Amino acid sequence: MAKKNSILVVDDEEAIRQVLGSELVNEGYDVRTAGDGDEAIHELDKATCDLVLLDIKMPKLNGFEVLKYIKEKHGHTKVVMLTGFADLKNAIESKKLGADDFVSKPYDLVDLLTTIERVLNE
Repeated sequence: MAKKNSILVVDDEEAIRQVLGSELVNEGYDVRTAGDGDEAIHELDKATCDLVLLDIKMPKLNGFEVLKYIKEKHGHTKVVMLTGFADLKNAIESKKLGADDFVSKPYDLVDLLTTIERVLNE
């Protein structure tokens, strides 16, 4: 059986972490969650993961700061940014900082899963 890809879901909204986390587990992924940027970095330093779903707007460290950290310390980890503010500026900024893709909230689950699959297989 193929190794399950591991995904870290980082969002300050607990409901999103729970719903997205359980959907991804149902799809066969190994899922961990973090409620803010500090927690995300702590989780990544504890155990690497294949992909991070990263919210941009969070208290303490925002998604861009966490993205920079991931690219410096965990270069092989793929990152898909999640944001409720689907403006071009954030998309361009996150791409510049090395994000693999960008999904706006509220996201369509099928679209999000397709994006995750594509990014993991790149």
